[in-house]
Amino acid sequence: MIYKHDPESIRGFLEDTSNIKTGHTSGVFFPEAINELSDLLKNAVKEHRHFTIAGNGTGTTGGRIPMGDYVIAMQKLDNIGEVTAVSSNRAIITVQAGAVLEDIQKKVEQCGWFYPPDPTEKLCFIGSTIANNSSGARSYKYGPTRKHISRVLVVLPEGDLLDISRGTFIADEHGMFRLNLSVAGDIAFQRPQYSMPETSKHNAGYFSDEGMDLIDLFIGSEGTLGIIAEAELMLLPLPESIISCLIYFRNIDDIFGFISLIQDSEHPVKPRAIEFFDKNSLGFLSSKYPEIPSDCFGAVFLEQETTSKSENIDLEVLFEQMESCNAMTDVSWIALDRDEQARLREFRHALPLLVNDWLSKQQESKISTDMAVPRRAFRELFNFYRNSCEQKGFVYIIFGHIGNAHVHLNILPRNREEFIDAKLLYREFIGKTIELGGTLSAEHGIGKLKAEYLVEMYHERGVKEMARVKKCLDPFLVLNIGNIIPAEYLKEE
Repeated sequence: MIYKHDPESIRGFLEDTSNIKTGHTSGVFFPEAINELSDLLKNAVKEHRHFTIAGNGTGTTGGRIPMGDYVIAMQKLDNIGEVTAVSSNRAIITVQAGAVLEDIQKKVEQCGWFYPPDPTEKLCFIGSTIANNSSGARSYKYGPTRKHISRVLVVLPEGDLLDISRGTFIADEHGMFRLNLSVAGDIAFQRPQYSMPETSKHNAGYFSDEGMDLIDLFIGSEGTLGIIAEAELMLLPLPESIISCLIYFRNIDDIFGFISLIQDSEHPVKPRAIEFFDKNSLGFLSSKYPEIPSDCFGAVFLEQETTSKSENIDLEVLFEQMESCNAMTDVSWIALDRDEQARLREFRHALPLLVNDWLSKQQESKISTDMAVPRRAFRELFNFYRNSCEQKGFVYIIFGHIGNAHVHLNILPRNREEFIDAKLLYREFIGKTIELGGTLSAEHGIGKLKAEYLVEMYHERGVKEMARVKKCLDPFLVLNIGNIIPAEYLKEE
């Protein structure tokens, strides 16, 4: 076990991409084996220690930033096992929580397999992506991380090791789970009693469903119920080939028409990713990519798996549908080989860097949404975003996972007055999203930054349900206090 408490070692654990500046800790533990992690928690109460679990600092909601608690850093638990084929179309690999997602993806692809979850930030730890139920562009076809985890080894808050294979612990007809643990003893608790939003992506609070699997309670719980130390990932055969394209359009109705067309279950184009860039996003990108047409309203990024036999047919169908929706076909970007697709990926990932560069010249940080609604309600939310920002005269961009009715609105304040107005408008966006049956967070989670807003989505009763489950598994409130559940709800009896 490594322990560091000097200011230089601590400094890096007081930040992520949330812009929270108030973190502080007495020291950081670096367990080098899972039993060391277990021992830390077994001794936590008698040593009067509380812990914040730290991933690799890529999160956006302040989840890893300690507010006086000790930090447990996961990077030493980074073992990546070997790929094991289960059948011709399925394989598994066992990894420790501190393994980097990019390293895992490279290893399985070298073996001819494919791990579908693809958060934009590839340097995140795999344990963090599971604790956060991370998603990304490919979630349109493959869903979030939850769908690709077959087993987790969780270190519970009192130090017990709980090995959960999917299908082993299922809630009974009353929603009850019963565990027999060597340290904590017998525990019985009911799943959270609330309904989930009818969105294709949701990452706000604890998962709950009738007949649910216990593994799904820990996935997405942001380290508040236990520490995911090890996991078994489910792999698929690596696609033979990919068609990637960036399709420009002159008006928003054509964009929505095109998306609706290719989302039709009977349509021959079956994308694995459907992303969107509005005109303002393309304006930022045009400083680096001057070939972007100046008269377009926005662009759709689309990625489709194909084969050498079907590629030409797939391209013909795609071009037909682009033409039918008045796409700017002649200037759109079609990438078929690996080098060109790498350049298109660079294009997609350049936007945050360009925005951050612009923000560095301002005095305020951006206000970002991560909300999603049912597909039927998305156009209304999209129009509400645009109209509200236009009325306020804000600098803003809208981009992201339009296939999942989930885009990111970034308001970019130029002064303190605009920042305050944008924060107030964010509250209106929450209200509108909830009114439309949506979720406060579709992929980035709640952490500390959004905990105060969770009450607006679940109301007090729902948040108290989360607190009830938290206190059943963590009765001494050892882990990640302040994440997801506002601290005052944990103090209530």
